[in-house]
Amino acid sequence: MTEGEQWDAAAPALARVRPEWVDHYGHMNLAHYVTVFDMATDVFWPSLNLGRTFRGQGFGTFAAENWVSYRREVRLDDPLSASSAVLAHDEKRLLIRHRLFHAEAGFESARCELLFLCVDLAARRVAPWPEPVRAAFGAATPGATPERLALRRPA
Repeated sequence: MTEGEQWDAAAPALARVRPEWVDHYGHMNLAHYVTVFDMATDVFWPSLNLGRTFRGQGFGTFAAENWVSYRREVRLDDPLSASSAVLAHDEKRLLIRHRLFHAEAGFESARCELLFLCVDLAARRVAPWPEPVRAAFGAATPGATPERLALRRPA
C-alpha cells in the first residue's frame, strides 16, 4: 500500500458500528461494510472534483463493480475511519480503493476496490469525465496496484 492508503490516527471517524449493523456472530455484518465504504466515497469525492459542481453539470458516478476483502472483525460501537486512493482511470472509468480501519486501535478491518463510471444523468449513459475531474484524478496521489479489479477489457 502507498503512504496515502495507511491508517491516519488523526483522521476523524466516519462512523461507529451501530447495533443494527451487528449480526448474530457479534461483529459487523458484511453488508454494512459496503455502507461504510460508501460513506468513505462521499468523503473522498470532493477531493476529485466529484461533488456538487460535478452533479450540477448533469453528471454522476455509478458503481459498476465492487470487491471487498475482510481482514479483521469490528464490533458494536467500534469507531471506523478510512483511507482512499485512486488506482487507475481512463476517459470514462475510475478505479479506487478504500481501506477501513479501527479508528482508535489502527488495525485494518477491510478493503474495497470500486470501479465507477461517469454518467450523463440526462441521457442515463456513460460519458467522458469533464476535464477538471480528469485533472484531479491525475493530481491525486496514486494508490498501489489493484488487487482484484482492473480497467482492462476482457479479450
